[in-house]
Amino acid sequence: MTKPAEPREPLVTHIYTADPSAHVFEDKIYIYPSHDLDHEMDSNDNGDQYDMEDYHILSLEGEGAPCVDHGEALHVKDVPWAKQQMWAPDAAYKNNTYYLYFPARDHDGIFRLGVASSSSPAGPFKPEPAYIPGSFSIDPAVLTDDDGKAYIYFGGLWGGQLEKWQTGAFIEDAEGPSGTEPALGPRVALLSEDMLSFEGEPQEISIVDAEGHPLTAGDEERRYFEGPWVHKYNGRYYLSYSTGTTHKIVYAIGDHPMGPFVYQGTILTPVVGWTTHHSIVQFKEKWYLFYHDSSLSGGADNKRCVKYTELTYDEDGTIQTIDPYAK
Repeated sequence: MTKPAEPREPLVTHIYTADPSAHVFEDKIYIYPSHDLDHEMDSNDNGDQYDMEDYHILSLEGEGAPCVDHGEALHVKDVPWAKQQMWAPDAAYKNNTYYLYFPARDHDGIFRLGVASSSSPAGPFKPEPAYIPGSFSIDPAVLTDDDGKAYIYFGGLWGGQLEKWQTGAFIEDAEGPSGTEPALGPRVALLSEDMLSFEGEPQEISIVDAEGHPLTAGDEERRYFEGPWVHKYNGRYYLSYSTGTTHKIVYAIGDHPMGPFVYQGTILTPVVGWTTHHSIVQFKEKWYLFYHDSSLSGGADNKRCVKYTELTYDEDGTIQTIDPYAK
């Protein structure tokens, strides 16, 4: 138990946390972050500095309540197929079971997605012995729709290897599209009823502008980079994500969980640190944005802290832009 977790302050300070995926389970907010290690690392575009090994699950009973760290829920040494780098996870509930989805490099250095299960939202989680067949890249996020169907979104550029999968197979030296070509979009797949595999091949999501034109790879203010999250508000689907190089969380809206999605604007302006990663959740009458920055470590890329703040919609369904450091 820690001191009360106030909005825009680190949820916990005894460990470094990042990439928060927040859900309401059992009348609490459970947060599934990655766990940055407390050591010095040189940063590079491949993300080698993010050498996380395990997951700790956090929970809140409400705004301003103390944040509980439920301890280690899963470690890379317990995942037979995984070699290293337990990056941003997510969780879902179905079949009276809690599922933890996570990326890691396999023993060939290729990022795959794994799944583990538990009877408790706090874990511990028992991993499946193999990664999800047909999975690749990073940043899994799951939406369980009102009809019970569950969709998994994933994909990240650069260290996330998404460029290397454009042909459907892993090509080590593949590069992304040129600046005037359509940007690579995140992938989405329908999950099987048992939540352990894909139903069919993952599909690329189309993100377009107001005129219906695909966002281009050179449009770094708006195009997709990593960290997809999909939530539903007033019957419509909101895809939000990180722009990476321009360090923003932005969003697009669509009428189907698989898209297409029309770009809308910025949710969160840049934070301290290079990466930005988030989730959006409703708890009781309010909506919240969970995110991270590197303020706790004084700016170290690989030592981040999870925070949250209230998120507000305008009457037309657009989201008001948040300045993370506004007074």
